[in-house]
Amino acid sequence: KRKFHLENKISLMTFGLLSRGKGIETVIRALPRVVEKFPNVEYLIVGKTHPGVVKVSGEEYRHFLKRLVQKNKLGKHVVFIDNFLEEKDLCSYLSATDIYITPYPNEAQITSGTLSYAVGAGAAVVSTPYWHATELLDKGRGVLFPFNDHEALADVLIDLLENPVKMKAIRNRAFSYGQKNTWPSQGKKYLKTAEQTIRKYKKPQTYKERIIDPTLLPSLNLTHVKRLTDTTGILQHARYNIPDYRHGYCLDDNARALLVMNMVYERQKEPEAINLMSTYLSYINYMQNPDGTFRNFLSFDHKYLDKAGSEDAFGRTIWALGFLLAHSPNDAFFQIAKQLFSSSIPHFIRLKSLRGMANTLLGISYYLKRFPWDEGMVQIMAEIADKLVASFEKESDETWQWFEPILTYDNGLLPAALFCTYEKTEQEKYLQTAEKSLSFLESVIFKGDHIALIGNEGWYPKGGRRARFAQQPIDAMAMVLMYEKAYLVSENKKDYLHKMFTSFMWF
Repeated sequence: KRKFHLENKISLMTFGLLSRGKGIETVIRALPRVVEKFPNVEYLIVGKTHPGVVKVSGEEYRHFLKRLVQKNKLGKHVVFIDNFLEEKDLCSYLSATDIYITPYPNEAQITSGTLSYAVGAGAAVVSTPYWHATELLDKGRGVLFPFNDHEALADVLIDLLENPVKMKAIRNRAFSYGQKNTWPSQGKKYLKTAEQTIRKYKKPQTYKERIIDPTLLPSLNLTHVKRLTDTTGILQHARYNIPDYRHGYCLDDNARALLVMNMVYERQKEPEAINLMSTYLSYINYMQNPDGTFRNFLSFDHKYLDKAGSEDAFGRTIWALGFLLAHSPNDAFFQIAKQLFSSSIPHFIRLKSLRGMANTLLGISYYLKRFPWDEGMVQIMAEIADKLVASFEKESDETWQWFEPILTYDNGLLPAALFCTYEKTEQEKYLQTAEKSLSFLESVIFKGDHIALIGNEGWYPKGGRRARFAQQPIDAMAMVLMYEKAYLVSENKKDYLHKMFTSFMWF
């Protein structure tokens, strides 16, 4: 306390990279009542603003907190320390802290390194009941208060400061527990586990994957994409290598284009991809109806050509928006994608098209990467996937293991969607159906190392002859995606990587 000039102060502290998800405003709103009873209270907010927040919003959150301090006349009681602390300095601050506060605004804060430090240092910890805090502060090692409830926090702080014996007991329990969880003691447990594992280890049979030859992969070239894109969106068709304006635009292609450019930027940080994404996202925004559905077609002179698009187009749009939510390059894109996606949710469980369902499931899987705590969306995902499984069980027999009595287009997306659903739900029925349908599709498409997609002039009806010509690029793409998902999710890897590469080389 002498080091930080806190000898005659009651010191409260929150440490970490600042962002709106920290909930520090709750503490500031609680302080007026605390300061009224204990005028020597000083609240230290230690840490720099999160670099991701600075990139998008600058110091907006820190300025918001400072304005809140002024509004509540707390200028003498709140100190902002805009530094990133080394471990040694953090321990010094914790040693000078009477009460450490972690006011996260929701329970999905899976872990908190600063909370672990505070308990290890024997601080009296007051926290919201997020998952990590509920476990770590159990059995009287800290005090919990409801999310976003500054009145309850004020009550807790006043109670502790009025009862120093109670606060000391909490500190002692926290310190005692923290000593059992220091790295030296945890390290011994890791070593013991490693030794037991080594003794029991049996070398597994390994499958030798064929190596994908990166020299065969073409370099990125956006020339044709940019040629087909104007200020409205990407045009539906080209004649050879020039845009064909007669067919205008469609939702399908702009959703695909958004997805591709998002992937391009995510993987290669290609600056041109951002501008193209803005155009495609604007088209999608323009084509959404007030009820959350989407129109599909727009003429070159900007006239709507339908009132509601196909379910396939709807699903592809949800796929693109879900991916954008998981991998948005900036906050503006994220907010627009969230609004568009949220408006469409009521239509998810009304879908009847199998490919519309499959595309939507892919979008939901990416949405859940961004919002893993959304149990309602997990339930919607399961309801949609159940429809795919029911269709598979209805149409399948010993010789035909498929969702429909005909193989048409985008076939690989159906198993891929169920692999994604299994990844999120861990329900075996989705994995089993995905693997059975993949095996059947593979038996039709592959002959040895040769791939022949289903032609679109007649398709392949059950019990009939398959069309071998007029094969479509979207089917090769769907096969690539199917094998990628199978490789990532299934324990039985087989030769998925090889088949994925072979499917790509169809191009």
